[in-house]
Amino acid sequence: MSKVFKMSFASIYPMYLQKIERKGRSKEELDQVIYWLTGYDEQGLQKQIDQGVDMETFFDEVPQLNENVSLIKGVICGYRVEDIKDPLMQKIRYLDKLVDELAKGKKLEKILRK
Repeated sequence: MSKVFKMSFASIYPMYLQKIERKGRSKEELDQVIYWLTGYDEQGLQKQIDQGVDMETFFDEVPQLNENVSLIKGVICGYRVEDIKDPLMQKIRYLDKLVDELAKGKKLEKILRK
């Protein structure tokens, strides 16, 4: 099992935020990307952060994974997201990829696969 599975989402979220804010993006944009991917709303996301759930639990409790996740393609951390075999790792990398796209200045409509 990967170490990332047991890392708390609450410890990773500030790193995502720091990464995108350095590039002039906002917390609201980050949250919108997370809501799109996971189906969490503001209260649901905050609850996961407050409870300190690990990444495995965060994705196990996702209200509704977006039906367009298969449109997320490309390389993150040296792996093609569409080729990752472990379902949990793939979901984590989907989120990493979306955060990366946000940090790289992609338009929100493109990130949200509209």
